Amino acid sequence: MVDLNVEMAELWGSLGAPAPGRAHVVQFVAARRGEGTSTAAREFARFAAKRAGRKTWLIDLDLVTSPQYQAIAADPERYGPMGGGTPASPDGSAFFTVQPPAPKPGGGVWPDAKYLTAHSVGGPRFWVTRFNREALRGRQKVHILPGVEYWAALRRHAEIIVVDSPSADRSQAALTLAQHMDQTVLVVSAQQPDVRPPGLLRDALASAGGRTAGVFFNQASVQPPKFLKAILP
Repeated sequence: MVDLNVEMAELWGSLGAPAPGRAHVVQFVAARRGEGTSTAAREFARFAAKRAGRKTWLIDLDLVTSPQYQAIAADPERYGPMGGGTPASPDGSAFFTVQPPAPKPGGGVWPDAKYLTAHSVGGPRFWVTRFNREALRGRQKVHILPGVEYWAALRRHAEIIVVDSPSADRSQAALTLAQHMDQTVLVVSAQQPDVRPPGLLRDALASAGGRTAGVFFNQASVQPPKFLKAILP
């Protein structure tokens, strides 16, 4: 794995470290798949928790495979041991819905929040989410919701909330949630010279009410370009 500690320290400083006690939500997304968004989001969350000492939640919006949980669980030496699952919603709200809902044996339906768990990573300051896909039955599918309730509730329990969104060519999740993010970081592979797709995504995020902080060039060479590219006004 490429060591991004230096880049994450610079990114932390460039985004403006939030004041203690004030929650901050940062979304990471790429225009195209394969740019390394999950790596950048995971390493930023690790930096916020381990180096900056903030209570950090890493929210994985890839609800099909939960790659963040899988990657962290596979490398306890780097991230720390994975704890058991606990409800990932402070108040029962969720940023997604499962349809059609599953009926409960005693009546009613299973709430959406029951499908998402949070796991501590190496201590109480770092948490990662996992969607329990194995609980889906039959024709059930999960959809991201635009509501603010979950994010408002989680802000009361975390200092840094890092949101790893699927690439825009795969999902509309980043645009759906853009207005609830304090900042969005666009991730581009250092080997990808074409910045037109990130520029188009930047404009789409702005139209959706989002605030784009800049572009993170994911290190892929000995001499990577500067991690923030001034293509944004």
